[in-house]
Amino acid sequence: MATLLAITDSLIFKIILLLVGFVLLIKGADIFVEGSSSIAKKLKVPPLIIGMTIVAMGTSLPEAAVSIAASMNNANSLAVSNVVGSNIFNLMMVLGTCALFNKLRVSNDVLKRDYPFSIICAVLMIFLGVFGFLPDGSYGMNWEIGREAGIIYLVLFIAFITVLIISALKARKKASETGVAAERSLADEMEDEVAEHPVWKSILFIILGAVAIKFGGDWVVDGATAIASAIGVSDTIIGLTICAVGTSLPELVTSIVAARKNQLDMAIGNVVGSNVFNILFVLGLAATISPIPFSIENVIDIGILIFFSVLIYIFCITKKAINKIEGAIMVALYVLFMVYVCLRETGMFA
Repeated sequence: MATLLAITDSLIFKIILLLVGFVLLIKGADIFVEGSSSIAKKLKVPPLIIGMTIVAMGTSLPEAAVSIAASMNNANSLAVSNVVGSNIFNLMMVLGTCALFNKLRVSNDVLKRDYPFSIICAVLMIFLGVFGFLPDGSYGMNWEIGREAGIIYLVLFIAFITVLIISALKARKKASETGVAAERSLADEMEDEVAEHPVWKSILFIILGAVAIKFGGDWVVDGATAIASAIGVSDTIIGLTICAVGTSLPELVTSIVAARKNQLDMAIGNVVGSNVFNILFVLGLAATISPIPFSIENVIDIGILIFFSVLIYIFCITKKAINKIEGAIMVALYVLFMVYVCLRETGMFA
């Protein structure tokens, strides 16, 4: 018995637990989305709605599982750092790596609507994290993403989804009236992926996916906090690095495959949408369940996220694309960010 306890408490076991947790999160999200989409299709829900809700939110399920599990297991610092780290990784590494393969084009809708809104969401994250309602009912600096902030995030998330759906419906209607083929949107791409399965199989997918996401999230948080404790670093740095990269691997792999097939017109839109979902949906859900403590390090990291977002926006508006040189700059900046995070942990920037 003592030997078994020693094994389960060992660092190697926690690392294995972390890796298995990532696998369960990624595969669980895939089959959960597939089962849910199939059921929705059988219920005659329009494919556009399925694509822009169930399928789109599926890319944020790993981050959601980790952040919610962290919030419920008193490892709340993981919740914010995982979201911020994932968003920085998506922007700098996913888009930067893809740009090294091929130039990334950006649509007008992303430039005029989605990208500016993603920056506003990041700014709002700082404001709602620093200011909020105090225990005595007054409003001021409380350094916590409270339940009120969580509800605000979720309301904005629903509004964002609604605007996307209305915009997509209008574009299709205009295209059908004019007889001109409309440019394929993210919703069109996602609709192609919606498969229809027998009801029993769809339900089985939903159940298995939900179980995998639940245990995957718990194991990632358990493994990450144990590793942080064992090597003497904070949960924040684990969230910014290991958890952020692990939960963003699906986006990276998918984008690299698309890059090699020269199918990257929607890459920037995908990443921007995913980043908005991470802030509004993931943090909103986590904070509504349990208030999340906020720190000055979170403010600094979100400030870096905003700086990177504005820089890439400048890259996009110059030629409505990101070229290979800009992609290399983005990857290099991400490496520098990782170096800064590690040096900060040593106390060099204290």
